[in-house]
Amino acid sequence: MVEIKTDASLDAMREAGRVVASALDAAQRAAAVGVSLRELDDAAREALREAGASSPFLGYRPQFASTPFPAVICASVNDAIVHGIPGDYRLRDGDLVTVDCGATLDGWSGDAAVSFTVGTPRPADLRLIEATRQALEAGIAAAVAGGRMGDISHAVGTVGRSAGYGIMEDFGGHGIGRRMHEDPPVPNEGRPGRGFPLRHGLVLAIEPMFLAGGLDAYTTDADGWTLRTTDGSRAAHSEHTVAITDDGPRILTAL
Repeated sequence: MVEIKTDASLDAMREAGRVVASALDAAQRAAAVGVSLRELDDAAREALREAGASSPFLGYRPQFASTPFPAVICASVNDAIVHGIPGDYRLRDGDLVTVDCGATLDGWSGDAAVSFTVGTPRPADLRLIEATRQALEAGIAAAVAGGRMGDISHAVGTVGRSAGYGIMEDFGGHGIGRRMHEDPPVPNEGRPGRGFPLRHGLVLAIEPMFLAGGLDAYTTDADGWTLRTTDGSRAAHSEHTVAITDDGPRILTAL
C-alpha cells in the first residue's frame, strides 16, 4: 500500500532528513586512513543521539537477512556495493567508501547515502562516484508530479549504462515514510512513461548503485548482508529521500 503524505508530514520528514544528513556528514568527517568502520558508526550514532533520533537500520531484519543488522550505518568499502557491516576494518589509502544511514524522528524516517574516497583517490573511483551523483540528480529531476516511476528509473539507468557500469537488477530505491522501506519500489532502470504514477505527497528514496566492472551480478558475504561485485571491481552508491510536490522535487535529506 502506497501512502501519500500531507504537507505537514513532508515538513516532519524534512526534519528527519536533516538528522540523516548530519549523521552522514559526521561519519564522512570521521573517515581517514587508519580509522575503523566501527568508528564511523560511532560518529553517526552520536549525531543521532544529539538529535533525539533513533536508527531504522539498527536491528532491522528483512526477509533476506539471517540476522538483524547490528549498526546505524551501512559501511561498504571498495568491491562492497551495499549493506556492509561496520566492524574493525581500518581504512586504507585509496579506499572507496559508501556510507548509508537512516534516522527516525517523531515517527518519520529519512534515508540517504554518499560515496567518497579516503586518502589518495583513484581517478576511476572519482568517475564512478560522479556517475552515481549525476544519476541521482537525473532521477531527482525526473521526480515530478504527473510523471511515472519509469521516468525516474530511466533517468538513473541511462547515466549508468552510458558510462559502462553494471546495475543490480533486484536492488534499488523505495518508498519511505513512517517506515524506512515502503511501497512503491524504485528500480534503477526502467522505461519512461511507464509504472507507478507520481503525485504530490509521494516520498521516495532514490539510490543509484553502479558497479565499475560493468557486470550486474553480485555475491552475498557470509554475514548475510554485504553485497559485493563478482569480479572484484569497485562500486558506488548515492541516495536522497525526495518528496514529489506540485512545485517540483523536494530533497528531504540535504543539510
